[in-house]
Amino acid sequence: MYEEYWGLAEKPFENTSDPRFIYHSSQHDEALTLLLYAVTQRKSAALLTGEYGCGKTLTSRLLVDMLYNLDRARFEIAVIVNPRLSPDELLQQILYKFGIKNIPLDRIELLNALGNLLMKNAEAGKHTVIIVDEAQIIIDEDTIDELRVLLNFQLNDRFLLTLVLIGQSEFANVVDALPQLQQRIAVRFHLEPLSSYEETRAYIQHRLSVAKPEREIFTEEAIQKIHKLSQGIPRQINNICDIALLMGFMHKLSYIDADNVDQRHINPALRASI
Repeated sequence: MYEEYWGLAEKPFENTSDPRFIYHSSQHDEALTLLLYAVTQRKSAALLTGEYGCGKTLTSRLLVDMLYNLDRARFEIAVIVNPRLSPDELLQQILYKFGIKNIPLDRIELLNALGNLLMKNAEAGKHTVIIVDEAQIIIDEDTIDELRVLLNFQLNDRFLLTLVLIGQSEFANVVDALPQLQQRIAVRFHLEPLSSYEETRAYIQHRLSVAKPEREIFTEEAIQKIHKLSQGIPRQINNICDIALLMGFMHKLSYIDADNVDQRHINPALRASI
């Protein structure tokens, strides 16, 4: 709607999981390196947590892209994005994501089918990766335990799969309360909001660069205000910048200044904390 007015090839602040827009802060690069290490070295499990909107899902999508770019034939990957499932439903969803047809209903048959799939991949030189996003929404304790059971699929010298668990901060407490799962986590990382104005500026400039702007849009004062209002949370930065561009288009502004960053359009909870 406002792209042509600002000279943008596309909208730069959409809250989607497009890896092109990921901002490589030092902590995001560290998280990605750890996840990549866990998968390529065939570790049992990895845990990525963080506050809502800090880029966990985007990081996981970039991980998938990097693995496929590294060697697509080497990895078989399933991404579970809605894990609020019973244990059997979780197994069925995993098999479905791997393209298995005629998925059984019986639990023993489900485990046998998954075991056969893992062995088939291993014999073909493939490593199996299961990514469970939004893990904090799992409410069935038996489903949490099923994640641990998945890690029992192993040979004498290696694991047959790597489980990557991604969730909001509180999910780390769930994992830590289950020693039998916590001890299987080979690497873990917690994503924080962008801590400084400079990081927020770099984040905004990166996303704008992907959209190829024809001119400078946000003033330094505007970015300072955006950092304060968003508290450094990337998803909130996106929301604020997107609305600011829309309002700037509506009012035919030449640029976005601090006065044009209106806190009325942001999350009320954030407004209350300012």
